[in-house]
Amino acid sequence: MYEADNDDPRGRAGGHLHERTFAALPPAHGRGFAQSWWGQAWLKALEDTALDNAQLKAGRRLARLGAVGAVSVRPGRITAVVKDPDGTPHRSDVLLQELSPEAWERFADMAIERAGHIAALLDRDMPPHLVEDSAAAGVELLPGIGDLEPECDCEAWDHCGHTSALCYQMARLLDQDPFVLLLMRGRGERELLDDLQVRSAARTAAPHDGGGPQEAAQEGVSAAEAYAEGDILPPLPALPELPAEPGLPPALDTEAEPGADLDVTAVEFLAAQAAAEAYRLLADALAPGHERHAVEPELSVEEDAVRLAAAEPEAGVRDRLAAVSARGHEDLALAVRAWRFGGRAALHVLEEEWTPESEALARARAALDAAWDDDERPSLRAARNRWTVVGSDAQLRHGRDGRWWPYREEGGRWAPAGPAAHDPATALAMATGSE
Repeated sequence: MYEADNDDPRGRAGGHLHERTFAALPPAHGRGFAQSWWGQAWLKALEDTALDNAQLKAGRRLARLGAVGAVSVRPGRITAVVKDPDGTPHRSDVLLQELSPEAWERFADMAIERAGHIAALLDRDMPPHLVEDSAAAGVELLPGIGDLEPECDCEAWDHCGHTSALCYQMARLLDQDPFVLLLMRGRGERELLDDLQVRSAARTAAPHDGGGPQEAAQEGVSAAEAYAEGDILPPLPALPELPAEPGLPPALDTEAEPGADLDVTAVEFLAAQAAAEAYRLLADALAPGHERHAVEPELSVEEDAVRLAAAEPEAGVRDRLAAVSARGHEDLALAVRAWRFGGRAALHVLEEEWTPESEALARARAALDAAWDDDERPSLRAARNRWTVVGSDAQLRHGRDGRWWPYREEGGRWAPAGPAAHDPATALAMATGSE
């Protein structure tokens, strides 16, 4: 969205002080005009004021068709050219009373009392508590019934389709930037923020209630400017050293009896595992090159149950993990073995059977051909991503990442026999015990 911003107290030749002009928005097919609560409040003021619902309907239709041209916003007024379906243009204005200087004084005093108000505005947000606090200070930011006054060269005496279309389009602009509303009320963004900054600095430099002097606020730069100019930042502190071991979770052995539905053993186990996982994540974060690694996707409930079971909890906790993971005890034991060999990737190889696409299959066969000399190559029977050694209890499974995983038949079931290897011969040696 192109925006010409003339938010400069000096104005511009032939223009208005604090005027902002927004390029015409595309048609709004299939979407509402206001997603934010303050944009919806703007439309409610329009719809509660307008006397002719047919004109509102016509305005919505014009706005959806993209008939509203560039919108000029300045204190007390918004203006746009709106075209009828036959292309006839009409200049349309909607007026909103500006706040008085005294009202802006009250608003500024209220805003600096709570840092969250200024932070919200900087994030292009207008939380309800900001509006409520403003109203409590006697400053109504949002328009109410009758506050949106229409003017159109079609000479309608109430909101016509053209001014209604302008208001609907304005709601889309307000969604993106609530400062547009504050500009209508009489203050441009830069002017308002500068005023708040000056007041905040003066408040910091003011004497304490006890009468003693307080250090004057040091001059600085905005956070955005500081990050844009990296050379003015002080050096970052050194990274913390990795502790020798995970921290100890709190003890739950207290004099008070636990509730009947509280499994103390399970809670203590989960707390210890949370500390161990936090330690692992910190170790990864402090490792060289960590910033180049992709963020790990979140584990599913079933995968996390296997991770926890790999920590060898007590029997009661293990039973609960087996139920949560939707596995019986034997299946959970196999899953735990896979997890210990290679985490989530190994677990997927255990449970997932898939057919490699032609290119991946060609690479896998080439790797198998190159792994052994002709007189040493085992006889392999292929089934999807699994190659079983004929007449043997050994199997190779090909992972989606191109690595090979060793498997061995145990009690009529295929079980993980070792970690992954890039070389199929190395993986098969682990499966046969000949490494």
